[in-house]
Amino acid sequence: MSRTGTAIARATGVRLSLRGHRRGARPSRRRLLAATGFLAALTLAVTLGSPVSPARAVDYPSWQDLQNAKSNASAAQAKVAEIQSLIANLQVQVAETQAAAEARGVELQTAQEKFDEATRRATDLQTQADAGKATADAATKQAGQLASQLYRTGGTDLSVNLFLDGRESGQGADELLSKLGSMSKLVERSTDIYENAQAARNTAQSLGDQAKIAQAERETLRIAAEAALAAAQAAAEAAASALAESEAQSIVLDEQLKFMQDTLATTAAGYEAGVAERKRIADEQARLAAAANHGSAGAGLDGGSISSQGWAVPATGRITDGYGPRAVVCGGGSCSKGFHSGTDIGTGCGRSIYAAHDGVVSYAGRYGTYGNFILIDHGNGIQTGYAHIRDGGIFVGVGQGVGAGQNIASSGTTGASTGCHLHFEVRQGGNTINAQPFMADRGAPLG
Repeated sequence: MSRTGTAIARATGVRLSLRGHRRGARPSRRRLLAATGFLAALTLAVTLGSPVSPARAVDYPSWQDLQNAKSNASAAQAKVAEIQSLIANLQVQVAETQAAAEARGVELQTAQEKFDEATRRATDLQTQADAGKATADAATKQAGQLASQLYRTGGTDLSVNLFLDGRESGQGADELLSKLGSMSKLVERSTDIYENAQAARNTAQSLGDQAKIAQAERETLRIAAEAALAAAQAAAEAAASALAESEAQSIVLDEQLKFMQDTLATTAAGYEAGVAERKRIADEQARLAAAANHGSAGAGLDGGSISSQGWAVPATGRITDGYGPRAVVCGGGSCSKGFHSGTDIGTGCGRSIYAAHDGVVSYAGRYGTYGNFILIDHGNGIQTGYAHIRDGGIFVGVGQGVGAGQNIASSGTTGASTGCHLHFEVRQGGNTINAQPFMADRGAPLG
């Protein structure tokens, strides 16, 4: 039985939590593969709307099976066809799961962008509502001061008081009319101020109502973004699992196919030993690569220096683009939106990318125009994101605890990118903010 087949068979007893892992905990590969298979099938069934075939074990031929078939021409031919079919099926499985991961990543990015836009709209409306209320309060206060002044000057009947005052003082009609005109202007001005205050109050109320509606829409989109994150992560893990199985099993199948097609080979012992040696070499190369990545994390040669506040510079390089509105950028067959949510650091290709702070990986996989992407949750509503990572350059998995300055990835140009760089972003409460002042305040300036 294949590893994926075993994992799916056990999946009903395993639960994968995207956010519930204890910091520093590393889920076992068996549990990760089990949850991967089950969630991948569930995700594809729900989000793609297509039926999912039931999981079945794949019975790969053993070396003894091949040895037995070798002596019979028809059996040997059938075994060759079987192995070729298994190799083709592995390739199809990898392609299908990677396509699903790509699609879920696009859906995740779209959901996040809608949430970000809704947040900006709600914030802008609330700011306008607060400003309108302040204007209305100031106008009301001014109108009240004028009314008070008029009351102190003439009592309740200004015209009569002015007329009597004119007769008693013996002054002429011109002066009386002048006073009446001045008072009339004061009354008119007071009325205008009251009307403006009322209009400002109505505007503020309308903007406040719109802000409440926008906040409700934002909450709905936040929930949708979280659901998209779960679906995208499940699809990414399914793709990674399928690729890992394909790479491991293909080594065996390729050698078995060679053995069956080699008319001079009479025993499988030599081929089996060759398989073991190839796998040993592959494992040793992976171990050396991991050791090199781990060793560079604290060297500080390519970034990763940690401030006294516990924050690390995510990569070495100058800033090539900042946070905010910008022209649409196209690359890798896709185009970004007209708002840049992060800070671009010109790292060059294959350079180390470091975790900006201690945290837990909440996403690692394809993410629309971001290409390969890692999202780390640092607690207290703060997250950091790392985009355009090269293919094969993600060194951490979801649920894994990481430390500040740890080498988590290698830079690339996947997604909507025109050159190798790191797109680094900071999210607060689920929304992106300007990463430059945030990191500078924590002693780890960018660029």
